[in-house]
Amino acid sequence: MAGVESKKSDLGVRALSAIVMVVVAGTALWLGGWGWTLFVAAVGIGVMWEWWGLVRGFVNGVFGRVLWLLGGLVYVGLAVAMLMAFRAEPIPGWAMLIVVLLGVIFTDVGAYFAGRTIGGPKIAPAISPSKTWAGLGGGILGASLAVTISTWIYTGPAFARAAGIELDPSELGSRWPSPAAALIAGTALAVVAQAGDFFESWMKRRAGVKDSGKLIPGHGGLFDRTDGMIAVLFALGLLSLHSFVFKA
Repeated sequence: MAGVESKKSDLGVRALSAIVMVVVAGTALWLGGWGWTLFVAAVGIGVMWEWWGLVRGFVNGVFGRVLWLLGGLVYVGLAVAMLMAFRAEPIPGWAMLIVVLLGVIFTDVGAYFAGRTIGGPKIAPAISPSKTWAGLGGGILGASLAVTISTWIYTGPAFARAAGIELDPSELGSRWPSPAAALIAGTALAVVAQAGDFFESWMKRRAGVKDSGKLIPGHGGLFDRTDGMIAVLFALGLLSLHSFVFKA
């Protein structure tokens, strides 16, 4: 009975924390400008603090720690830069931001329910014992659905008005991606997001800790909540840099 009550209590704390996170992030996104910049910068600094805490747990030498710190600055810094860049441009920035946010959320939800419902073989039990191939499949389906919904949102009249852009009325809400395109984009997004999750899990196992921090009640640290999103944003950042270099 005590165990059941503890789980219920923890579920309530997790739900309340999730609501607060969504409200804070949503408010900052709506405000834009300095509000969004300060919010994203604060999250980035918090993640880097937790990154450094994990690194100190499994890297002893000064040289190795410096390399890991520099790697974290590149990894997290590029993700932060992409978030700021996306918010600054209505098209295609806001569109990409919607895809990333919904895509990572739907990946997590789809992976959670498919993994719990179907179970089956683990992907990498030594790193993350709870992750299954069925969960990855559910994450891919969730991300593909998110791509479809995102396309409908950012080609709709409400988004156009909010972003202050003008679209041909005949095109509003009509740019539905083909199932194949949605599946390809969803697969790429889900795989990268899950890879980011595995990477953070690997760091935590090396450091001998369960969570990257204790900032968010019931959820752990900021890195725990943003690992998949950081990986996706970092990958998009690399693609953007690649395009910029080769265009130049």
